Amino acid sequence: MDTVTYPESKVVQFIEENFIPLRIPSDSKPHPDKFNVKWTPTLVTLSPDGQEHHRTVGFLGPEELIPSLLLGLGKYHYENDRFDEALARLAQLLDGYGQSGSAPEAIFLVGVCSYKRSQDPKPLKAAYEKLTALFPDSEWTKRAYPYRLL
Repeated sequence: MDTVTYPESKVVQFIEENFIPLRIPSDSKPHPDKFNVKWTPTLVTLSPDGQEHHRTVGFLGPEELIPSLLLGLGKYHYENDRFDEALARLAQLLDGYGQSGSAPEAIFLVGVCSYKRSQDPKPLKAAYEKLTALFPDSEWTKRAYPYRLL
């Protein structure tokens, strides 16, 4: 990723605006053990208190790294019950990278965040329908399958 992904200006700008990046060599103890790093590259999205919210393992090109990082930010906000912020990040992902590998999980989480914010189950069914239309073979479509009954 050092020669292809990280030098890309959009990636540099996105990381500088949204993260405090920290690179730790995979053999520097205790971090690989603490964060269960078994392969490189491994990117872990952490909260300020060090709690993990998202992880990617293996190479990602520039067109997949930014949506993966947006998903991590969305999950961070979701897991801290900040649903409006989560929805904003997930919308940013879907608007700019709607065909990325991160899109199906983002669609699923939009349904879940919208439900948790409103207690209205309609967004769960809408997420399932969108997943079925756009990503019929995704694991996230399978996970949303029960929402078809709502």
